[in-house]
Amino acid sequence: MAVPNYTYLKLKMPGPNDIITVESTYEHAYDCDIKCIEYTKALVEAETLIVNLDRLGSEAPDSKHCAKTFEPAEAIKLISVDPTCPDDQALRISATLDIK
Repeated sequence: MAVPNYTYLKLKMPGPNDIITVESTYEHAYDCDIKCIEYTKALVEAETLIVNLDRLGSEAPDSKHCAKTFEPAEAIKLISVDPTCPDDQALRISATLDIK
């Protein structure tokens, strides 16, 4: 049953004996507005941070893989640098490398 009047910064509502009027000043209203804007910005930044952390957590490398092991992600070619060397000492490069 409360009726706000934003022009006069008043809130009127029926009370037990008469109408209750709550008043404010423009300075107080401005300060409250600034605080609400800052709070909203902080909430948006916090939500963005949470989304980014969740995304980074899902992209984290698997802990089962050791950093010292190498597993090629695609097909490889064995290129012999020295024809007299056996194949186990050949250079391994990606089979899908572009000519450029």
